[in-house]
Parts: sequence; C-alpha cells; structure tokens
Amino acid sequence: MIESNLAQLDESLQAMRQSFDKVPLLDLAPLVDGSDVGRVAKEIRWALANAGFVYIRNHGVPARLIDETFAHTRAFFDLPAEEKMRLHISNSGVALRGYIPFFGENSDPDKTNDLKECFDIGPERQTLESPFFGPNQWPTSLPGFRVTVFSYHEAMKELSIKILGGIALSLDLSADFFQPQMKSPISIQRLLHYPPQSGAVDEKVIGMGAHTDRGNLTILAQDSVDGLQVMSRDGVWVEANPIPGTFVINIGDLVQKLTNDRYLANVHRVVNISGRERYSLPFFVDADHDAVIAPLDSCVSNDSPARYQPITCGAHKFARCVESLPHLHREHATGPTGRPSGPALP
Repeated sequence: MIESNLAQLDESLQAMRQSFDKVPLLDLAPLVDGSDVGRVAKEIRWALANAGFVYIRNHGVPARLIDETFAHTRAFFDLPAEEKMRLHISNSGVALRGYIPFFGENSDPDKTNDLKECFDIGPERQTLESPFFGPNQWPTSLPGFRVTVFSYHEAMKELSIKILGGIALSLDLSADFFQPQMKSPISIQRLLHYPPQSGAVDEKVIGMGAHTDRGNLTILAQDSVDGLQVMSRDGVWVEANPIPGTFVINIGDLVQKLTNDRYLANVHRVVNISGRERYSLPFFVDADHDAVIAPLDSCVSNDSPARYQPITCGAHKFARCVESLPHLHREHATGPTGRPSGPALP
C-alpha cells in the first residue's frame, strides 16, 4: 500500500475556505496620522466585538525589518538541535526567555500536542527580576540576529501603543487610557516554526492547539504559508490566510475581561498541511506585572453585570503559562488531584 504524502484531515480540523469580510482588513494610516481616528475607532469596535481579529495595513513598520527578522528566524530554527537546546527556556527561570522545542509548550494540553518550536525574547534586563523580566538568551553563531530581532521587538512595542490607543478610542476612552498601566509592560517577541504535517492529521498533534491569547494585544506577522484558523461567531473554523503587507491583530483575555465580554478574545489554532515550513512572528504586549485588570464601569450595567473579579496582569499570564509549559507545571503547579494537566507527550 502506497501512503500519500498529502494530509488527510480529521473532520474536526476542517476549516471553511471563505472570504474574510468577517475579519476585516483595516487601514491604520488614518489613526497613525490623525486624519480620521473616528472612522478607525468605529472599525476597530466592530472587528473586536464580532471577530476579535483584524488585519491591518499601512502600519508603518518597514518591510525590510520584517523581511530581515523572518530571515533570522529561519536561520535560527535551522541551527543544530543541540545548539538551540543550550538556549532552553528553563535556563531563564520564571523570566521565560529562550528556546522551546517541539511539544515543549501545549496550548490546549488536555487535547493537543503542539508541533511547533519557539524562541522568545523580551525587554532586556541584567538579572532575573520577576516572572517575564530577566536576561534574554541569544545565539552566538548568527551575526546580526540579536540586533535585528530586538529591533523588531522595539518596533512592535511602538506599534502596539498606537493600536491600543485606537482600541481605547473605540471604547470612548482617551487614547492614552492604557498608558498608566504600561510603564514597564510584559512583552514577548516570539519566533515560531511549524513543520508541515502529512498523512492522517487529527487534534492530538497539530501546529498549535485551540486557545485564546493571554494578555492585552497580539501583533502577528505571517510568512506566505497558510495555517492560522480563527473561530467564527457560529463555531466554524475559518482560515486566516496571509495577506501581503499586513499584520494580524487580535486581543487577549485581559481586554475581554476589561470590556466585560464586549470585546472577544477569540479562539484560534494553527494547522500546517501546506507541504512547506511555516514561520510567524507573534508579538504579545500586556500591562505592568502588578497592573490590576477589572471590568470598566462603562461596560457594566444592570443588564450586563460584572463577569470578572479584579486580577493582576502578571498573575493571570503566569498561571496560563504554567498550564501550557510542562516544565513550569512540574515546578510550580499541581491541580486538585496533584497530577500534571497535560497529556503524555509523543
């Protein structure tokens, strides 16, 4: 019997191939240059209330920086396994900086093992200060890697301030609403690699299991390879294929809590059956480690009472990391039964 090299997707992994009118393409230029912030805020409101995701164009990040960061990303993941493992994330303690090998993080651990490898950096620190704040680990064999990847991280931080300003305006708040709780925000620049899958593919092993993001905002650069799937409002998986010159933006749990479910931190996953290697660059920005997040007064009413208790940003995010990172789970958590939360790794 000849085995096909093509992937045969389990029914639960099938995604509808349709136009992305439901996840709109937003021109950010009128927000950045101030020419029509009201229109952009209105479009953000619709997108985040209905999809939780939006493509943005005219974002102002140089194409050359994006291309160079992707080139360094491919070079990093092409390094020998032993060289990458010397930068393992466990070396950084609770700062969570460095390399995560295949199956070393699982986004939906009760159902899925993630067929991906990652490399994470954040704000530079000389010593370990707290969860998410400590020294970065850097490969020594890749000239220019450190400068380019950190420059990309800084460009994403600058862009995130503009986008969060637009989100604030969409909620009828001042554009600088988020800034008091972002004096030294948790931020992570991640490099991701998803190898292609073939043969029978089901939810036990896919690129990334279904999940919501943990913080305020995610800015994702995709290469030309498909794979991202977003849950529609009626529970249908829809492909969020790459659009040249755009980022994919989505909000995380903290903004959903802040808006008392008015805005949606939407479920998404990655399934790479393209036959090609897939690379992406997600940037995550949250709030200060001790920032308290609670539903806005303007999002609470008699008809919509507060659905969430106040929570600190760092506590929420670290708890989610413990759930998805096996090495953290073993060190920092046991559930009510004292057993690990995730399935056995293949």
